[in-house]
Formats: sequence, structure tokens, C-alpha cells
Amino acid sequence: MAKKHPEGYLSAKESRRISRENRKITDQYEKQYKRKNVPEQEYLTQMHNPENAVEFDNLHTYFFTDVGTVKSVDGVSFEVPIGKTVGVVGESGCGKSVTSLSLMQLLQRPQGQIVDGQIRLNLGDKAYDIAKTPMEKMQKLRGNYMSMIFQEPMTSLNPVFRIGEQVEEVIELHDGEGKSKEEIKARTIELLEMVGIANSEGVYKMYPHELSGGMRQRVMIAMALACNPKIIIADEPTTALDVTIQAQILDLLRNLKNKINSSIMLITHDLGVIAEMADYVVVMYAGRVVEKGTVQEIFANPSHPYTIGLMASKPVIGKKVDKLYSIPGKVPNPVNMPDYCYFRDRCEMRCPECDGKYPCEISLSETHKVSCYRYYDKKEGK
Repeated sequence: MAKKHPEGYLSAKESRRISRENRKITDQYEKQYKRKNVPEQEYLTQMHNPENAVEFDNLHTYFFTDVGTVKSVDGVSFEVPIGKTVGVVGESGCGKSVTSLSLMQLLQRPQGQIVDGQIRLNLGDKAYDIAKTPMEKMQKLRGNYMSMIFQEPMTSLNPVFRIGEQVEEVIELHDGEGKSKEEIKARTIELLEMVGIANSEGVYKMYPHELSGGMRQRVMIAMALACNPKIIIADEPTTALDVTIQAQILDLLRNLKNKINSSIMLITHDLGVIAEMADYVVVMYAGRVVEKGTVQEIFANPSHPYTIGLMASKPVIGKKVDKLYSIPGKVPNPVNMPDYCYFRDRCEMRCPECDGKYPCEISLSETHKVSCYRYYDKKEGK
């Protein structure tokens, strides 16, 4: 039997060898992560800009699998300013959710590990590098400073506990010191009312399966906002909802963000949601950021061929077409990524320079940046 088939087939012997090597690597990372009584100086850092809530700096998050190392996030850098909404877009598998899970340190361990880079979290008086923060400390940061609204509320809520118990647990764990049971219950009902649940007393006693999708999503938002976090990660919060409920949830998120002055990292496929909600946009492809800028810059002047393709593939009201545009080709194998531009083989604007190494980031304006050879001449002023 061949050691490795050209199409990616691995023999059992080769798979076992990879598994052994991966275990050695992941054991070292896990040992660091699970340390106790770690001095704060080891994970203290400085924000590059104190007006940012979070700064991702050259983040690399890999999954060590039995078929090889999957570079899910491969050098991602962007900022989430305080009080702003940053939309992260890209097709399935581009690394959007893994980036947010890296910030929360909720990766599937031990396979998933942050191997390089920094995630700087602004706590006001100091900043932590989440990539180096041990598990013991992370349990105090999650909920209090950052929280996440997960993609599918039915799988995120526990089916055997009532809604009230699940929201109360969050408050008790992160903000329950000195509070009586009555005060915690009152805060829970207040949160349910804040997210637009009219029958808050009734919903408090219900189980998740008794609620509709939109109601469950509102409960998830209530849990995420329970401790007034500085940053809210919304991972496709409206995917399974109809358009009217979707509009309500987005309005709710926007109003609550302004009310508690927090930042939102909004992960979605829907460019319409981005246009309505976001202040800044980050476009990801195959684990890297290909373009980022303000929402006006990205929508008025999409510059990377992938962003242009995304814009062209969305339907336009009042314009009749026989067939919607779709980007040709497929994403490269994440286990064996090429050293040239990952989008090259699908690109309809390819130029001779694209045969070179992966393009570096070019600044089109102070806030608009793109990784594409087509803009190298502009940078050099030729």
C-alpha cells in the first residue's frame, strides 16, 4: 500500500505516526494551559491602541488531526474598537468561528491550539494576552469581560434545566457575590424583559423545547449580557431565524450594545446584516484576512477579488437575473496550503505577479487594507 496517495489518502501506519507526533505537541500546549498559580506578569501585555477592546495580532490557531495539521487561522490580524461593531465575513470553513473561539479559549482541546500570535484583551486598567492566559484565569474573564452568543441556541441551552435556572447560573458564577437568591431571580427576569420577552415570568419556568427559535435566541442573548461584558461575540445569531425575527434580534443587539457601551464581533455570511449592523468589516478566506476596512469602504469599493465575488453573488432587489453569480473553483486543502495567494486558482483577475509568494497587506487608506498583488503598483507609486 502506498504511503500517501496523491489525492490525500493515508495508510493506517502513517496516520498513527502523525497521531503520535501530534500528541507530543499538544501535550506541551496543554501543560502550559492547565498550570495553576501562574504569575500575572506572564500574560500581562500592552494594547497597541487603548481605544480597542480586542486586538488580534498575527493569530495562528491549528488543529492537530490524524491526517495532518489544519491551519484554521493562519496569521489573522484585526482590531475591535470599543463601542463599535466589527463584522467578520467569509464562506464556511474560512476560520471565522475559530478566531472567536480562540478569543474565548473554547477550542476543541487538545487538538485545537493557539500556536502563535497575540490576542490582547483590554480590561480598562490593564490588558491580558489571551493566548498565554491559563485556564484558571480564563474562567473569571469569560462572562465578566467577554461573552458569546452561539450559532444554534437549541444545542447551547441545556434541555433538562428550566430557562430561569440557566440564566441564574451565569449570574451566580460571575456576578453573584453578595446577592441573595431573590436578587438573582429579579435580575434574571429583568434580563429576559430587556431582550424583549413579554411573558418573562412564564418563560423563566419553561424548558428550552417549549420556546420558539427566536425566543431561544433571545434567552441566549440575555445570558451573554448578564454581566455587562466589554465584548460580545455573536456567531451567526440570526442564521436559523425568519427575516422578521432576524430584524428584531439585530435591533435588540444594536440597542443593547449602546446601552451597556460594549463592542460586538459579529460573525455572519449575510452581507445585508453586515451593511445594517457593522462599523468595520473583516473579510476572511482560508484562514487569513484578505481585506478589512470600514463598512462604507468595503461596500463602496470592494478591492480583493474574493470580496468582489462575494458582493456579486448576493441578489439585488429589482434586478432580474437567470442565474446568481458564484465564485468558481474550491478552497485549497487546509492540511496542505500553497505558499502563493490562496485565492489564486479561483481568481478571475489573476495577474503574472500572482505566481509569487503570498501577497503582503497593502494600505489603500488609513483604515482600508487588502492583500492582493493588483495593488502593489499603487503602493510603490508606479
